[in-house]
Amino acid sequence: MLRIAVTYDNGMVFQHFGHTEQFKVYDTDKGQVIRTEILESNGSGHGALATLLAINKVEVLICGGIGGGAQTALAQAGIRLYAGVQGNADAAVNMFIANKLSYDPNARCDHHGEHHRDHNCANHSCGEHKCGEHKE
Repeated sequence: MLRIAVTYDNGMVFQHFGHTEQFKVYDTDKGQVIRTEILESNGSGHGALATLLAINKVEVLICGGIGGGAQTALAQAGIRLYAGVQGNADAAVNMFIANKLSYDPNARCDHHGEHHRDHNCANHSCGEHKCGEHKE
């Protein structure tokens, strides 16, 4: 059995890991989703979110943009990361199960203002773009 979590908002992959308020968790076995649940996180920050996922025995995370600190926290928790994913959460999990998920291992949100000229991601959900594609 494999347990997969997706940053989740209204059926879609939420685009900012550190601010996600929900994960949809999928229990899979033999290439099939056998159970799902919504895990409330209250958008508590990347360290707490990685711990929450680890406590809930999540092995894989599918998400949109994610910062370097969060990537490190997930790696330390032994959670495999598939970032830069957009669209429907259920479809993303089905694509993952089929080994066809398109993801970007370099998708990053750096929320310290170094390269955000036109906007500040902290003021929105990063849903209108892929966070790894900010222009410098």
